[in-house]
This record gives sequence, structure tokens and C-alpha cells, in this order.
Amino acid sequence: MDNIEQKKYPIGRFPKPSEISDQQIDGYIKTLKDFPNKLKNVVESWTDEQLDTQYREGGWKVRQLVNHLADSSMNSYMRFKLALTEENPTIKPYDEQQWAELQDSFSIEIKPAIQTLKGVHKRWVYELKSLTNKEFESTFFHPGQNKSISLRENLAFCAWHCDHHFAHIDQLKKEKNW
Repeated sequence: MDNIEQKKYPIGRFPKPSEISDQQIDGYIKTLKDFPNKLKNVVESWTDEQLDTQYREGGWKVRQLVNHLADSSMNSYMRFKLALTEENPTIKPYDEQQWAELQDSFSIEIKPAIQTLKGVHKRWVYELKSLTNKEFESTFFHPGQNKSISLRENLAFCAWHCDHHFAHIDQLKKEKNW
């Protein structure tokens, strides 16, 4: 992996699993459960200057990244709920880059995003723990990817997404010796 690829994907690209065991599901749920506090513990004491540092050249500022994580979690949680209550619903994709340029991502303090993550993840994990294997096979249709995605597969992606962006922040912290 070259340096640019390493900066973009510090834990590698999402490895879509062909099979996902119940044990893996438990691990993914634990990742979602622990993520808000794990993120908060790293960035809550950062200065505005630190939060306004790009995690990589050409990448978002940490502030935008934290707000992106809240946006992404809200959207993912809603996709789960739609898939559980409708037959293969078509979800509405959103332009993550444009959302990251809005003022509520670009210049606001990060506390509301952390609070959002805590609340959404608490509700999401509560729901996830109650799902049956059959419910995990529920799907939604993603028009941007032109395919149906099972909740089992999407949970794997969401856990990876949390780890992926946490690695961006952790890598920056190490590089800057913060």
C-alpha cells in the first residue's frame, strides 16, 4: 500500500465478508457501542487549532470528520429502521462531501456531534441486540451502489467505518505527537 493509500485507508479498504457469523455480529455491535466514548476520549480536549487540522492532505479537518461520523451514524440508523419496517426500501443517499462543507460540520464545536453519536449509538445498539438472524437478513436498496444490502453486511461496514475514521484521527494524533 503506498503512502497516499495508507493515509486514506489506514486500516485498509472495507473487506466485504462473504459470511458473517453471530460472533462477528457481536463484535460489530460492541464496536458501535464503544465508539462514541472512544472518539470523545481522544478529541474532547483538543483545541480549535487541532480540530481544524486536516487528518491528511486533501482530507477533511478533524472537526468535519467528527461531524461526518454523526451524520453517517444518523443515516445508517435510519436505514436499519427502514429495512426492518419495509420490504427492501430504496434509501436516499447523500453527498457526504457537501454535507461536510455546511456550517454545522465545518465550524461548530464538536460537542453536539459527540452527543448525537452517543444517543444514536445507544438506540442503535439497543435495537441491534434484539434482532433475530432473520431480521439481520432484511435489506435496503442503495441506488448509488445499484444493489440491495443486508443489515448483516451493513453492520459490518458501519463497524469498519467507525474504525476507519478513528484510525485517521489516531494517526494524526501520533504524527503530531498530541
